[in-house]
Amino acid sequence: MNSTRTLMARSALSYAFHFSLSLSQRFFPSNRSVSAFAAATSSSFPPLRSLGLSFRLSNSYSRKPFSSQSSAAAHVEDPFDTSDDTVEDLLTRRNDRIERMMKMERRSESEGDRSWRRLFPYRDIFRSGSMALGSREVIEVLDPYMMDTRKNRIQRTVENRSYSLCLVVEGLTDFGNVSAAFRSADALGIQSVHVISQGSSKRYRDNRHVSMGAEKWLDIELWNSPLDCFGALRKRGYQIVATHLGIDSVSIYEMDWSHPTAIVVGNEHMGITEEALRLSDLHCCIPMKGMVDSFNVSVAAGILMHHAVCDKISRLGQHGDLTSEESQILQAEFYLRHRESMIGIVDEYAKRKMEGILGKL
Repeated sequence: MNSTRTLMARSALSYAFHFSLSLSQRFFPSNRSVSAFAAATSSSFPPLRSLGLSFRLSNSYSRKPFSSQSSAAAHVEDPFDTSDDTVEDLLTRRNDRIERMMKMERRSESEGDRSWRRLFPYRDIFRSGSMALGSREVIEVLDPYMMDTRKNRIQRTVENRSYSLCLVVEGLTDFGNVSAAFRSADALGIQSVHVISQGSSKRYRDNRHVSMGAEKWLDIELWNSPLDCFGALRKRGYQIVATHLGIDSVSIYEMDWSHPTAIVVGNEHMGITEEALRLSDLHCCIPMKGMVDSFNVSVAAGILMHHAVCDKISRLGQHGDLTSEESQILQAEFYLRHRESMIGIVDEYAKRKMEGILGKL
């Protein structure tokens, strides 16, 4: 019995000693005093393995090793990085945040080339100074700086992205609702979202510090009025469908969502404005089966988008409908949006490329 207790006591002391020593050697690897102390006392406190026991020091705060990429990837990419941006910053036109989110060159509304589908907003050009790079070149430059998990996630996301459905939010006063609606759009593969502010930046009150999330990956456009927004969307080929419970409203389950459609949801309290109702092509509603006669606006937006996507898949067989060229351009766009440092990497590449061209002249 005494020998067993002695062994247990030595085991506990050995565990405590080696645990403390491991921490010291980890945080002070070059400290000679620590090394000398370890050498001098190792015989007094033999490793637990010699006692038939073992332990492993867990490093819960250390990050998982990166996949087999260049060492530059570990330096540039930090999957735990969080942005200080807020939805408030995004929607109140501060520092042209939305414009700066878009990296690849955007097509103009009046662009005469009709060989491209009007719904897709990007050209295959990224401008860096006087240099113009294509999406393939951008991807090749940034590929070594991306983890495999992130690249696979972006690839899967792009394959399931579509511009044939878009979300329009009008006059929302709660950033939490805006963010929730955007999150649903991203999760369902809807890339394009629109915000009709009508001076709402002065009326936003709640959830003023809602962090940026899905917004980073969406194409967001701000508009001052339904007239401006709906006019632009019609030129691109969308039908405008406003959510409204009225005599002329059609159930969402009776609609064909395979055509390019802009889904419009309105203010949390007042609903969609009279102007938006008048300018829309169709009014739709979600049939209610309970005592209440309305959903929370972000919930309603989620239900609408989910049903629209499901209906489109049932009719066409899939939701993602980008061409191979469009998918490549959007992939490059996502690579550039991944981290702020990505722009600097491409700019440096473009600078060296220009220097090489000039050097040959």
